[in-house]
This record gives sequence, C-alpha cells and structure tokens, in this order.
Amino acid sequence: MCSRLAFPAVPLPRPADKQQARYYQQPYLVSLFNGMASSYEGMNYLTSFGFSYVWRRQFLQPLPPLQGAVKVADLMTGMGEMWPHLFAKWPRAQVEALDFSEGMLQCAARKNRRTFANRVQLIKADALRSPLPSMSYDVVTCAFGLKTLSREQLLCLARETKRLLKPGGHFAFVEISEPAPGWLQALYLFYLKHLIPLIGYCFAQDYHHYQMLSYYTHAFRNAEEAAEIFKAEGLAVTYQQLFKGCATGFYGTKP
Repeated sequence: MCSRLAFPAVPLPRPADKQQARYYQQPYLVSLFNGMASSYEGMNYLTSFGFSYVWRRQFLQPLPPLQGAVKVADLMTGMGEMWPHLFAKWPRAQVEALDFSEGMLQCAARKNRRTFANRVQLIKADALRSPLPSMSYDVVTCAFGLKTLSREQLLCLARETKRLLKPGGHFAFVEISEPAPGWLQALYLFYLKHLIPLIGYCFAQDYHHYQMLSYYTHAFRNAEEAAEIFKAEGLAVTYQQLFKGCATGFYGTKP
C-alpha cells in the first residue's frame, strides 16, 4: 500500500514485523470496516459519550469562514460523520468524500440521500492514492482515520494532502488518542481494551472488530508524530489536543 486474520487479545505495539504490518494493509482494513459498517457511527457516538461528534466540530473551528463554494475533500470519510460540520461551517461547500470500504460508502450513500439531498460526491478510492485532481481543494479533512496508518502511510497522506490543496488551502485532521500517563490513561486504557469490545458485542454483536480498534488506538498513541510528518513536507501545522489528550490532531495551511 503508497482474508480475515485472528485478532490479538491484547493490543500490541506499533507494528514492526510482517505479521503485524498486515493490519495496516488495505485488504485487511477493507474487511475490518466492511464488517463494522452497520454499527460504526452509533458505536463511535456511544463509546465516546458523544465526544466524537464534538471533537469533529472543534477541529474545524480554527479554519477560516471561507466565502462562496468552498471545495472540500473529506478523506477516509467513513459514514459521512464529518459532513454536518462541514456544511454548518461552509453552507455552500462542494464536498467530495473518499473511502475504500464499500460497506461504509453504502451507509454514507443512504445518509447523503436522506439528509443531504445528494450534495456530497462519493468516491470509492484509497485516500493515499486518490484520483482527485491536484491543487483543486480549499480544504482537506479527515476524522478518525489516522490511527489505521503506518508511519510510511502517514507520509503518503501528507504528500497527498499537499498535492490536493490549492496554495493557501487549509486542512484539519483529528484522531482518538491516549492521554498522558496517569490515572486518566489507566482508566482510558482499561475502557478501550476491555469495555469497548464488550459494548460492541452487546449492542452490535461484534466483539473482535471493536477490539481491533483498541489495537490501532494504542499503537497510534497520539497525532504528534503525524503532525511532524506533515510539517516536514512543508505544510504549516498546529498541533492540538482535546479533553486532556483523549483526542489529538492538527490543522494548518499549504503555503
């Protein structure tokens, strides 16, 4: 990438060998997110106590209130959870949304039809190698997709973001993260590793997929490394954390 596997019972470090690296390859991720598509949005909201909705909105706040038909690329769009915030900030936005999970896109298409009058253009594509035209977008966004990327893939994403943006264009990325060491981190890790998979089983009959999400979050830690990768590619980057580090991300511009 720039068969379904047995899921680990306990989250592991960021992958360093071929076996663990398979968790970051597209076929595996497509299978994972296709399997979660019917429950993912509701589970996100439930297990984050509604904060996932708030964090998406908060990470758009530093971006300017651009006028006119703002052109937006929403990468790894999932079920379109970012769209309400995009249209609230830029009512005339022209949103193009990418994902490589057919299951997620089917759910997103229903939301697009029922809630947004098909205003969003949906594209099945890999966000790291997208068919979108270069230097064509005022804004690039991505919510809760960073944790499923290896360091090499984060570099691809930074380069792709830079390619897509117009000069002076803006971007915002946010991800669920681990708080700093302390009582909150201990409580958070217990909740992440044990309770979220259990909630997934109770509400969606899906234990293993949500256990795997805890693996990615633990391996990712926070968005600090990703922010440095984007900065090294020549983008102006501001790193930010919310709710004592339970969510982190960054925003900025293409000079």
